[in-house]
Amino acid sequence: MREWNGQMHIVEVVDDGFVLDGTTYASLSAVARRITGAHWSGPRFFGL
Repeated sequence: MREWNGQMHIVEVVDDGFVLDGTTYASLSAVARRITGAHWSGPRFFGL
């Protein structure tokens, strides 16, 4: 779970990656890129 620009984003961990808004991503970095539009380290973005 991460708030970005006033919107809460909830990511679910599944066997083949991470799900955000019904789309499966292979990595947390891909999820962070989808949320922000910029390259981020996924674990860093989510505070892991």
